[in-house]
Amino acid sequence: MGTETMLGFAVAGTFVLYALFGGADFGGGVWDLLASGPRKKEQRELIAHALGPVWEVNHIWLIVGVVLLFAGFPRAFAVLSVALHVPLTLLLLGIVFRGAAFTFRTYDTRGDAVQRQWGLVFSIASVMAPVLLGLCVGAVASGNIRVEGRTVVSGFFAPWLTPFAWTVGALALCLFAFLAAVYLTHEAPTPELREDFRKRALGAGVAVFVAALAVLLSAREGAPRVWQGLLHEPFALVLHAGTALAAVTAFALLWTRRFKWARVAAATQAGLIVLGWAASQHPYLVVPDITLSGAASGPTAQRMLLVALVVGALTVLPSLALLFRVFRPGPLPSTRMGK
Repeated sequence: MGTETMLGFAVAGTFVLYALFGGADFGGGVWDLLASGPRKKEQRELIAHALGPVWEVNHIWLIVGVVLLFAGFPRAFAVLSVALHVPLTLLLLGIVFRGAAFTFRTYDTRGDAVQRQWGLVFSIASVMAPVLLGLCVGAVASGNIRVEGRTVVSGFFAPWLTPFAWTVGALALCLFAFLAAVYLTHEAPTPELREDFRKRALGAGVAVFVAALAVLLSAREGAPRVWQGLLHEPFALVLHAGTALAAVTAFALLWTRRFKWARVAAATQAGLIVLGWAASQHPYLVVPDITLSGAASGPTAQRMLLVALVVGALTVLPSLALLFRVFRPGPLPSTRMGK
């Protein structure tokens, strides 16, 4: 296995981790916007409590992925930063506004009306960011980003303003909402709240299935390379089988109210969906003009990057484990949940 392939796996791994952790945070914002019923306030309190004081650390996976792409595959980074300049800029703005609104909603003391305004900003940014992230993924996979020499010739808007890209954006939104709802069933301190989020998780799971089917059907015209990969690449087929098994398992565990293991199954499903996308377009980083080998930096730079990645992992992973252990909030007291 070449160094560029190993780095490609590392990039895919960072996006899997970002989907599992950062994506669930975005999904929490979706349910904050859609909080309803007699326990609407309690639902929002649980979401804020579950995000806790370490929610912003989840963006480390996005940062690592971008750094690996920049240093390991500079040509692909340059092409994507030009072709997807608009949605990527909007995505970053959404992440910034979301973080700022979450903080101001928590600490602003000017009254409930102001906090509701910050909460609305937080929720809208949480919906907008997954859709934009999915639009970028759809554009990368579609083959609409075209490069001649060192110049992007497909423009700033055409690659991501397509039906296929929008279906991928919808899938990302549904998937993140599903993850958040499943995670929150385990975090909820009362049976009533667990049932609230269990119903949301089941509904979001159905939405994930519908959105995934729409992506598959639209890929035939909107992303021919991915369509072929989804149906003919052996590794991709294995991943799809694993995804289907994880999805059925997650539904069964939610139905039987085994919430701890449902989280594992839902996370497995989401991770395999991301890996399935990466496998379906291999060996392309940007379909159809940029491959892993064609975009890779020099061998020396790639070897040094792999060494730095290993050293960083040995430092960062234990630190993150300690951070979550020390600062993650404990169970929300039942006395605050409507009593």
